Amino acid sequence: MRVRVLIADDEEQVLTGLAEMLESAGYSVIAKARTGREACELTAAVDPDVVLLDLRMPDMDGIEAARTIVQTAPTPIILCTAYCDEGLVVRAAEAGIYAYLLKPFHISDLVPAITVARYRHADAVNLGLQIQKLGQQLEARKWVEKAKGIVMKNRNLDEEQAHRYLQMESQRRSQPLVDLARAVVTAEEMLKVKVVGETAGALA
Repeated sequence: MRVRVLIADDEEQVLTGLAEMLESAGYSVIAKARTGREACELTAAVDPDVVLLDLRMPDMDGIEAARTIVQTAPTPIILCTAYCDEGLVVRAAEAGIYAYLLKPFHISDLVPAITVARYRHADAVNLGLQIQKLGQQLEARKWVEKAKGIVMKNRNLDEEQAHRYLQMESQRRSQPLVDLARAVVTAEEMLKVKVVGETAGALA
């Protein structure tokens, strides 16, 4: 499947030349934008595989457009510009741009930049998913540990017995262990609230 590319530049001649360069290299140019804002809107609408942004554009420059795109529709982005200084490079990196190409460039520069940008973006997405999964596992473990403590206290079991009890109940109810643990903790907390309320009512 051909890589789908969105390109953005405020000069029509540059857009046309870039589109021809990309098409000749086997890419599919699915959208062209002439302003930073239009690039953001089109990216959200057509969901390209990679976005090429000019730095100097009306409404919103390429770096600001990249920042908006990353926040709303995470996509590998390459910044194409005739300007290069440390401040721009830092701003580009902070905005989530994966590659920085200096004009004028050739297709021999562009193809590796697109490949690297797409791989770096995929790695970032995978890392994010791994972090999210680890966070979910940690959260689940916290619930199970709380539930285990409640079972140990209420049923006079040791830690291993309480954990086994929760596992057996999870299997018996065909309910994920973490969901059962949440239910046990919630029920215990509701019981505490009820007891406190009844005690306060009796003392009133």
